[in-house]
Amino acid sequence: MSDATLHATHQNPDDFAVQIADQIESFLVAVTEVAKGDEPDSAVPFLLLEVSQLLLAGGRLGAHEDIVPDERYEPDPGPEPDVDELRENLARLLDPIDVYSEVFDPYEPRKAPVPARISDDLTDVITDLRHGMAHYRAGRTTEALWWWQFSYFSNWGSTASATLRALQSVVAHVRLNQPLAELDGLDTDQGMGDETLEIEAGKVMAQEIAGPLGLRPRAVKTPRG
Repeated sequence: MSDATLHATHQNPDDFAVQIADQIESFLVAVTEVAKGDEPDSAVPFLLLEVSQLLLAGGRLGAHEDIVPDERYEPDPGPEPDVDELRENLARLLDPIDVYSEVFDPYEPRKAPVPARISDDLTDVITDLRHGMAHYRAGRTTEALWWWQFSYFSNWGSTASATLRALQSVVAHVRLNQPLAELDGLDTDQGMGDETLEIEAGKVMAQEIAGPLGLRPRAVKTPRG
């Protein structure tokens, strides 16, 4: 199945496989476009939307009964596309909020948060999704669904979920005027008090994060007299 026939008119748009493939294809195209950096002002809000929509497809795959592939061994989908350029473009675009902390497994006790990168996470997710898309485009629909479901549980589901949490946190910090605790470029050894430090952190957040990434603080409502 080629790109031209991916959404052929003879396919039932209500079919589960078609809907999942459509959502995944939309995510792949959208993130690739964002990574080009043509519209940096809308990068973070757009990624927040796209990852949210992808996780809807993941939730449907997770809730679906186990998908059994037609063949015992996975057919060779061909060489994996290189994602290094995509990763580098995303890292450059998302600086300085690329690095965040996450807890890998919330049900595993006493696990400390570990550093992660949104750019790494997005490219890891894309690698998994492209692998399944190669099967789908070749007409191996069941194989594609099996791979997307399996890799949702084993990798891209948790990775996309962590990425969504990081993106949502960035948007929330800016829209609610809540300064981030630490930011690169902010000198915390200047002997400033906590209140002054918080104000300065808010200024840095607005200048280095909010403006370049297309985020605007939420307007503060004042009580009426």
